Amino acid sequence: MGAMAALVNVLGGVLLAHAVYSAYEHSLLPTSSLPTKPSAILPQFLDPKINLPTDVTLETLLSAFLLCIGTVLSSPGLKPIQWNVWAGNVERSVEARRMKQVGVGGGNPYAGLEDRPGFVDIRAARKEFGEWVKEGVRP
Repeated sequence: MGAMAALVNVLGGVLLAHAVYSAYEHSLLPTSSLPTKPSAILPQFLDPKINLPTDVTLETLLSAFLLCIGTVLSSPGLKPIQWNVWAGNVERSVEARRMKQVGVGGGNPYAGLEDRPGFVDIRAARKEFGEWVKEGVRP
């Protein structure tokens, strides 16, 4: 699939380069400097100043289409979006929790939340409360 995508990209690039060159050469012809009739649809500032031949226009569109297809074919496959599975693996992994930077190897995505000042650690507070209840110390 990779070789075919590269071939489609090269073909699209060659066709685009040829279309650009053809449009440039057409713009240098003396007949292309003749005034064109104004468009009834486009505003005046968007109206083209020269008329390109149909084959150059079609070649440009075909090359853009081929380049789009080649780019899609050469891109890696999409991965399913499973944030909950990834975050669950990170939470269970001791090594990933020790890593500070989120990246390929892991890293806790919630480390910034857990390390911020004033953040209440519910588990630690519950443990302290349980120990306090077991001691039975009443004021």
